[in-house]
Amino acid sequence: MSQRYRITRSLKETGNVQDLTLEECKQLFESKPDFEYSAVFTVKGPESTMSIEGDFFMWSFGDVQIPFRLYSGDLYVSGSNEAVIPKMLEIASELEADIVEG
Repeated sequence: MSQRYRITRSLKETGNVQDLTLEECKQLFESKPDFEYSAVFTVKGPESTMSIEGDFFMWSFGDVQIPFRLYSGDLYVSGSNEAVIPKMLEIASELEADIVEG
């Protein structure tokens, strides 16, 4: 089973916690050539295809697409590919956010 990570500001002790917004995430990811925004994430299996609507920032890592999903003010990403860890740390740092497992 793969680990899931959440990039969040909810742990900040500033007293003025601000959710991650779609606008700031779009601005950040637009500056990165290996990311592309998508309003739908499609998972293709051997016998079926499933589409999930939402705000996804698709990271191209070689021939693999890894979704960072903005949901309820936090970004979520799967840790099933070890290459995502340094990218996730970079994104969290630029958003001045924390990373939580689970």
